[in-house]
Amino acid sequence: MNKHVLLLLIAALFTPALFAGSPGEKKKKSKSPHPKNIILLIGDGMGAAQIYAGYTAQKGIMNITSMPVSGFSVTYSASDYITDSGAGGTALATGVKTNNYSIGVDANGKPVKSILEIAEQKGLSTGLVATSAITHATPASFIAHTSNRSKYADIAFDFLRTDIDVFIGGGYNHFARRADSLNLIDSLKARGYVIARNLKDVDVPTTQRLAALLDGEHMPRMSKGRGDMLPDATEMALKMLKRNKKGFFIMIEGSQIDWGGHDNDVQYIIDEMTDFDKAVGKALRFAANDGETLVIVTADHETGGFGITGGSLVTGEVQGAFLSKDHTSTMVPVFAFGPGSEKFCGVQDNTDIFKKSIELLGLNK
Repeated sequence: MNKHVLLLLIAALFTPALFAGSPGEKKKKSKSPHPKNIILLIGDGMGAAQIYAGYTAQKGIMNITSMPVSGFSVTYSASDYITDSGAGGTALATGVKTNNYSIGVDANGKPVKSILEIAEQKGLSTGLVATSAITHATPASFIAHTSNRSKYADIAFDFLRTDIDVFIGGGYNHFARRADSLNLIDSLKARGYVIARNLKDVDVPTTQRLAALLDGEHMPRMSKGRGDMLPDATEMALKMLKRNKKGFFIMIEGSQIDWGGHDNDVQYIIDEMTDFDKAVGKALRFAANDGETLVIVTADHETGGFGITGGSLVTGEVQGAFLSKDHTSTMVPVFAFGPGSEKFCGVQDNTDIFKKSIELLGLNK
């Protein structure tokens, strides 16, 4: 048995939430040191303290911390010691440092291809999932090219310039209720997309391409009724993308961990970390069953300078304090599981995550 599958299955004995599969479901061992698929999960604004807050609130049972390989990522941008999500997302998506507020371009404003775009060109299936608008900085970094991350209407156009198979998040208004009166929903339909406003309306077996735009702008926070949208969307996207025998790449973002940091709201962070960890669990279960999938969990930056000042693993209580209402320059964690996961240990630049992923998928050939 592949050593990473073995480690994760051992961890699962102590992490009941990790595998909620059917009785007798078999876990497949990896047949190759290289993955066929990559699932990249980004906890926006997620530093080590955010993870430990989630770990404490879940009383020591967490999917992320069961992953057998861990390291750190350095996050500075081309223009600033402290990155924003646009530059941080672009580094992860393209392997290129860029200026803050830019997405999908280098420091001179020249467009650079993302791993999603390269994967599409090589015949792999691709997807994006987020709890923000799908046109927001991090998901947009994988599909759009602009020096101004706030140009949501322009970013929506870029979804029509690729062959992305599945995208799920908010941002319906950027496609349908635009200042220029263009209706990009009709353009998506003409390209074969099923348009969904609710995941319950999606018939996965008959849907080949999906644009699920579940809110006009951003999805509501967990405490305001978002429910299990992120883990459900993760599971749905993986069911669709796995049909491609050549493989797939997907980025899944827990967008609002960042917003809890900006608000200096400990409970907001905990709620969003718990939700994100459920999505990680869906990805890990898929990878363990599949045997050909690499799962990477990291962040674009840390937000809030969050520190844990007290708490209890027995009660799940977390007490915290903040240094800032903005991003910080601290390194962020990296976790990995599956074929090639050993390459992600130690300290690495955020651009290295792209470079290692491209090499492992064989997209640089």
